[in-house]
Amino acid sequence: MKKSCKILIVLLMAACMGSCGGYGCADNSSAVLENIMTRTSIRAFAETPVEEAKIEALLRAGMAAPSAVNRQPWAFVVVTGRENLDRLKEGHPNARMLGTAQAAIVVCGDMTKAISGQMGEYWIQDASAATENILLAAHALGLGAVWTGVYPNPNVMPNVSAALELPSHIVPLCVIPIGYPAESPTPKDKWNPGNVHYNRW
Repeated sequence: MKKSCKILIVLLMAACMGSCGGYGCADNSSAVLENIMTRTSIRAFAETPVEEAKIEALLRAGMAAPSAVNRQPWAFVVVTGRENLDRLKEGHPNARMLGTAQAAIVVCGDMTKAISGQMGEYWIQDASAATENILLAAHALGLGAVWTGVYPNPNVMPNVSAALELPSHIVPLCVIPIGYPAESPTPKDKWNPGNVHYNRW
């Protein structure tokens, strides 16, 4: 882990101890923050199968995400088996890592659960929050994963929908290839104070 990441974790641990009296809070915060700061996109996977219990844990993490008005307008398609993964890969040029992935979760929006009217596209934010939860949970469970976008690419959406036989009210947001990592990329330090403004621009 890079020095700046370690410094951030130490600072946040100190803040947590001050806010909760130091009763075990810091240890939990350290684990959570380290998981966030060390997660990386994994694009090469070992041949080890992913256990069903871990897949369910990832789905539970996704469904724990916040959603506008608690509509939970998400749907998840779990893809396993080489034939199914390869069929999905063929329709998604940016998801070639499905060729070594042992599973995938396709995060979708269910338009029957989305808010009606102008607020309808909040489903994108909701499903994105679920996606990030899945990525973080995968890292915590010793798995690798990567977010490959689908929506709103008109050249990819129909292919993914066809490969999964999605009904018309289900819109694929992204494909998450999953497996045990066969690579160990260094986490990127994305901290940039120039992106931060206080109180006003």
